[in-house]
Amino acid sequence: MRWIWIDKFEEFKSKESAVSLKNVTLAEEHIHDHFPGFPMMPECLIIEAMAQTAGILVGEAKNFKEKVVLAKISKAVFFDFVRPGDQIRFHTKMESIAPEAASTTGKVTRGDKTIAEIDLMFSHIDQNLGGKQFPKENFVFTDMFMSLLQGFINKPAAETK
Repeated sequence: MRWIWIDKFEEFKSKESAVSLKNVTLAEEHIHDHFPGFPMMPECLIIEAMAQTAGILVGEAKNFKEKVVLAKISKAVFFDFVRPGDQIRFHTKMESIAPEAASTTGKVTRGDKTIAEIDLMFSHIDQNLGGKQFPKENFVFTDMFMSLLQGFINKPAAETK
């Protein structure tokens, strides 16, 4: 099973930026387990949702041909909780991209309020300098995963709202 922590993209500018949306609900089991009696979305899953948003931006920049994996959380600062009923947005910008890696900056918002600032680094593992061999198939951007994105990523930003 693959866990997707974003609900949709609201904006997508190839090689530049993306904005995705997540509706947090009581229907999600992890909400109940994190802090019994005080349901909230765990910060680690907020980071993962940002990694998915930014990772798709990085992957699309090279037509999803590279195996893009999260390599480093450069910064993760949280200013508030995310609770059931909240709608949060993941705003990410491409800072740099090279054959072997990419970096992004991002923030998570609820309305006008900044919930977190999250900066990430990604590795294009097929271009690693350590000489390690990885499977030929793209186990990151699988056919199943790409079918979820089909028809969305290639739409102009105006059509994704």
